[in-house]
Amino acid sequence: MPRELVPGYSVLSGSYVARPLRYTSLRRLLFLLMAGLVVVVGSMTAASLLTAAPPVRYACPPDCGKPPTGIPVQANPRFSPADGSWSVAYPGEGSAYTITKEADGVNAVFTGGDGGAMELFGVPANGRSAEQVVDDLLHEKQPDATVAYVLPNATVGYHLGYGAVLDVYPQGTSGVAKRTRIVVMAAVKNDLTLIGAAIGPYHPFRPGDGPSLPSGANLQLAQDLGKYINSFQWKGDPPR
Repeated sequence: MPRELVPGYSVLSGSYVARPLRYTSLRRLLFLLMAGLVVVVGSMTAASLLTAAPPVRYACPPDCGKPPTGIPVQANPRFSPADGSWSVAYPGEGSAYTITKEADGVNAVFTGGDGGAMELFGVPANGRSAEQVVDDLLHEKQPDATVAYVLPNATVGYHLGYGAVLDVYPQGTSGVAKRTRIVVMAAVKNDLTLIGAAIGPYHPFRPGDGPSLPSGANLQLAQDLGKYINSFQWKGDPPR
């Protein structure tokens, strides 16, 4: 069977040299990549430094800003006396409180949990300090109460004042005195004292006592008192 002929070409006889193909070594390739990255990152960093505004410097005081919170209990109604000298938020409808309004404030009886009562009110300071006002009120309303400890840096409406945690042992119907805890906080501004207080059974919180944070004052009602204390405002205070 005859062989199939295919196209071809001929060359002259002699010696030939095949030149090696040019290629980039791995070391050179990595160097080029790193150099490119350095140039790109350096350019971006320089551009950001040139376009960024200088940092704002604050001095505290006086530029201390505002408390890192929103408007305290914004959804709740507010009480204000007839002269409009101050105001405070109080528990609204549907809450576990029975509300009674007086000329000088709000009384909220806690109908859930351990029970107790919360009072949010104002009285003239008449030149007295917050501590003196609290002492006078306790001598008048709870003369048998003893101070368990003083609250450090107590504030009312974000205004520095005075606070104390007290114990009283009222005689029960069974003839056994039951430990009752009182938390009271007050602050004076414009010769007007704003006061928040809570009273209820002493509750030694332990692990597993509920989903919410325990009360450091060992009073269940104190868990709710803080937000109303912070909602106090004297007339002329800026909105928070």
